Amino acid sequence: MSGAGKKIADVAFKASRTIDWDGMAKVLVTDEARREFSNLRRAFDEVNTQLQTKFSQEPEPIDWDFYRKGIGAGIVDKYKEAYDSIEIPKYVDKVTPEYKPKFDALLVELKEAEQKSLKESERLEKEIADVQEISKKLSTMTADEYFEKHPELKKKFDDEIRNDNWGY
Repeated sequence: MSGAGKKIADVAFKASRTIDWDGMAKVLVTDEARREFSNLRRAFDEVNTQLQTKFSQEPEPIDWDFYRKGIGAGIVDKYKEAYDSIEIPKYVDKVTPEYKPKFDALLVELKEAEQKSLKESERLEKEIADVQEISKKLSTMTADEYFEKHPELKKKFDDEIRNDNWGY
């Protein structure tokens, strides 16, 4: 197996183990997003399987004797000599060390943004629940009940009344 092919297969195998597919699936909201995510996962698995099978195997050795019998020893020996003289250079990864720190920094930034987003989602969900609760009770709610939930508005109105500020 060539060095580059083995490197690709190794990276793909490691990536498949480190991807948190279930964690990502939990974040999806719409059915369309779930379908797209499922298609992505299926495509990734197909490519990964192909890389594992195609690039993880050594090529079959050439049966030089078979060709010597059919073509002739002189020409086959020249081809064998040329084939044996070919040196395939080993792949040296110069890109990963350059981008690994940047990628790691982005992962940290991503985690921070995720935490911030989750906190904001919680706040918004609480606010939505409050608004839904108020909209249900609005027709029967008294001013005292409303001000109990919003003491800052009660203080504002009390200050306006105390200061004779009636808004005109």
